[in-house]
Amino acid sequence: MKKIDYKKELKYLYGPSAKKIEFIDVPTMNFLMIDGQGNPNTSQEYKNAVEALYAVSYAVKFLIKKGVLQTDYGVMPLEGLWWVDDMSTFDINNKDDWKWTAMIMQPKIVTKEYIETALEQVRNKKNLEAIPKIKFKPFREGKSAQTLHIGPFADEGPTIERIHQFITESNFSLRGKHHEIYLSDIRKAKPENWKTIIRQPAG
Repeated sequence: MKKIDYKKELKYLYGPSAKKIEFIDVPTMNFLMIDGQGNPNTSQEYKNAVEALYAVSYAVKFLIKKGVLQTDYGVMPLEGLWWVDDMSTFDINNKDDWKWTAMIMQPKIVTKEYIETALEQVRNKKNLEAIPKIKFKPFREGKSAQTLHIGPFADEGPTIERIHQFITESNFSLRGKHHEIYLSDIRKAKPENWKTIIRQPAG
């Protein structure tokens, strides 16, 4: 059986260094997505979204592993786009007004048909409130700056400021939405060891 580690194959996107900030070109990739609003630390809507995204992503993985493709791969990490209507007022410490898209990247071998089958399986097995909200669609960020933040989410402020400064000092401007990629299982890892990719599109 073929096994693929997409985080290694896409290391330039999912394996940045914590020691430097780099520009990358983020290509079009397909994602399972759910949109919502509110503080992710207290919002039941956000918890429901994450649960549904993982359930469907794992269902797709096992369909492909057991099907004609006979390919095994690790489910990709949870990602989040975060924004407010006026991004000049975006405050990392005031999450109640945040809008968000929770999402998980799906490899190129994942087709719409696999997604539809997985959605039906999950609907039949689990009563997950957020399943009807799931979208399967392409997303492209293009030129972006990113780095790895190690530590609690609450301590991301200085890292975000460094990325913004890096972009402006490189004669680019901020565009798009604040993007985070969660590499750690926060149920098991200590907060001081959490690894989060911080990404900001630039134009």
